[in-house]
Amino acid sequence: MKWNSMTNLMAAGALILSLGGHAVAQDKITLVFTDVSPADVPRNVALTDIFAKEIGDAFDLQPHFQGTLFKQGTELVAIQRGNAQMASLPPSDFANQVPAFDILGAAYVIRDAAHLKAVFDSEVGDYFRQLAREKILAPVYYGTRQVNLRGDKHIETPADMAGLKLRMPGGDSWQFLGASLGANPVPIAYAELYTALQTGAVDGQDNPLPNDKVMKFYEVTNQIVLTGHNVGFGLLIISSDVFNKLTPEQQQTMRDAANEAYDWADQQYLNQEAELVQFFKDQGLNVYTPDVDAFRAYAQKKYQESPFSASWPEGMLDKINAL
Repeated sequence: MKWNSMTNLMAAGALILSLGGHAVAQDKITLVFTDVSPADVPRNVALTDIFAKEIGDAFDLQPHFQGTLFKQGTELVAIQRGNAQMASLPPSDFANQVPAFDILGAAYVIRDAAHLKAVFDSEVGDYFRQLAREKILAPVYYGTRQVNLRGDKHIETPADMAGLKLRMPGGDSWQFLGASLGANPVPIAYAELYTALQTGAVDGQDNPLPNDKVMKFYEVTNQIVLTGHNVGFGLLIISSDVFNKLTPEQQQTMRDAANEAYDWADQQYLNQEAELVQFFKDQGLNVYTPDVDAFRAYAQKKYQESPFSASWPEGMLDKINAL
């Protein structure tokens, strides 16, 4: 009888320990992260290898990549509905709900990775954080778009782009981006672009240099013009419902972790871009920098004279340019 009592007591203790362990696990704050890019791109490596470690054991980060959880363009709503807690989204996604974000995706507004960081370290960044319903933790650099052309026509100013058929993604804002460079934009699916360049259906395309290598556009083009006309970036966000329940210390830890992680990722992208300039030269392409100031002035004038700037906060372009 004593033995049975002791056995029952030990079993009960084991059950309590088991339940206790389960309770501890349940106390972790779940962070479901959704993204459409692969797990091995620098920004996602930064998330899983640096951010997840730095935020500590109080959080259970659950990343889902390549659109396996939510399709591109649906992530923000998923977070607002509580189906996910985190994502890295371009400003165009925010602009669907808050049109003021449109300015951040226009040509030459964000100039490079350093300027992107300066913008979000300033009162401009504070302004956009206040506009966003979800909490913005850090900007995430994706790469800078450059013009990639067939032929040997030297491009120095937007006037030299006149008549060139430049493939741009579909959609009015993307097409206008091409026009703001002085080109004749043509919508063609990304998967069909190599053939379009090969056959001369278009004279060129624009993409960050890593994309040009992966898609082997260098095989069917002759030059890369380093216009740097559009900086691709996302904003790492977390559900306000989750963030507002954290202690001030946890909130600061999360911000610090995001900055550390994406400082590392930014540098990886910059290193890749620098190395690829030489790679494309080695492939026989002419890689050079045009009169970027002329391109910037032309593009910003085009935007300001168009309906695309109607949602821009008054004086915001001047504030961003001044940083």
